[in-house]
Amino acid sequence: MEILPSTVLAPYIKNYTVVTINKHLDNEVFYPSGYVDFIVNISEGAAATTINGKRKDTPAIELLGHLTLPTRLTVAKGTSVLIARIYPHASALFFSDPLSEFTNYATDMYDVALNENRVLYNRMMEANELASKISILESHFLQQLKKNETRLKKVSIVEAINQQLLFNHQQLDLPALARHSGLSERYIQKLYLSNIGISPVAFTSVMRFNKSLQLVLNTSQSLTEIAYDSGYYDQAHFIKEFRKFTGITPSASRNSLIKNDTDFQQAVNIGF
Repeated sequence: MEILPSTVLAPYIKNYTVVTINKHLDNEVFYPSGYVDFIVNISEGAAATTINGKRKDTPAIELLGHLTLPTRLTVAKGTSVLIARIYPHASALFFSDPLSEFTNYATDMYDVALNENRVLYNRMMEANELASKISILESHFLQQLKKNETRLKKVSIVEAINQQLLFNHQQLDLPALARHSGLSERYIQKLYLSNIGISPVAFTSVMRFNKSLQLVLNTSQSLTEIAYDSGYYDQAHFIKEFRKFTGITPSASRNSLIKNDTDFQQAVNIGF
């Protein structure tokens, strides 16, 4: 189930998604999306994330930062989570730490701001209707937005650069971006690390991967065609990058998803 945010939050939050797992999932591949996910466990179910070989049980509220490493999830049947998917340029408006602190990590938000997030979780769990839970979460995001409004200018700069990358079809030309934006290459690097959490090169790689992923999942194109359509040098480059993000080959991913087309996969594997 996908729900759109309010008008005020729409430039910063892509959607809210409720995912309910109907069967036990063990070591399910989770694909880097290019987004930051704020995840609230709204059930008594259990889940765990494994990133870079380190397993961590999913807490009441979790922030899943940008992923550039193979990631897997284990989820118990009956688990329901509410996911707020935050646009890559906007995360700094809601979280005070540099976003690089959350990269390749599933952070327990109680460790970031215990009282604030415990109150948020308790209020959400006291609400019976999903609409009420989302309304409470939106109020929380609006408060954070107001608190961090001085960051809006930098966020707008990052968004504009991201749009330029999309216009250039995921090909990174940092000197050209610097000339176009009137900023130095070093400052752009700093902006990305603090506001997105990964470098421009890494972000471009994730964007390119997501384009290729959609073609793997939704078309019958050959891997060679997908490689060139997505901006890779050749098929070998494509396969190497795909395995870097997922730990498996594009062919294995395609076959797995054909056999295992779960609501979970549909919900979490949403790219650009």
